[in-house]
Amino acid sequence: MNFSKSFRNTFLVILLSLIVSACATKKTTTKVEGQMQGDVYTGTDTVKYLADGVPDRVFFATNESILTTKSRDTLRKQANWLRANSSINVVVEGHADERGTREYNLALGERRANAAKDYLITYGISADRISVISYGKERPVDSGSNPLSWSKNRRSVTVKAN
Repeated sequence: MNFSKSFRNTFLVILLSLIVSACATKKTTTKVEGQMQGDVYTGTDTVKYLADGVPDRVFFATNESILTTKSRDTLRKQANWLRANSSINVVVEGHADERGTREYNLALGERRANAAKDYLITYGISADRISVISYGKERPVDSGSNPLSWSKNRRSVTVKAN
């Protein structure tokens, strides 16, 4: 009987060890270009250029269309370039991350694009030269489903009109 009790205890210890080791997880990290300030993306790996030294996009906080200080700096550069290139018209595209309904994100993208357009107008760019379109969540720049990806997708992008 002693042997049986000893065997059972050993068996239980081994079984519990296997269960615990099966549940253990190894935490891994992946290096991602860029960073977030608050919940606004501040990196450069998704930024293209409207012209040499003139970034084409600005980023927004979650559910916001308010321009950040960095966004205003970028839009001032765009306005300076547009004043120097008066024959060029632009389209300001509004984008949102994947969360929320299609309708909500289309409206949010439009508010973001209009915020950028209004800021360009205050710096002397004619409203006739700026069109606005919202893509909502339909054109993500990063297809990930995490806070960094979402922050890259909350943006407005200024592109040359065709």
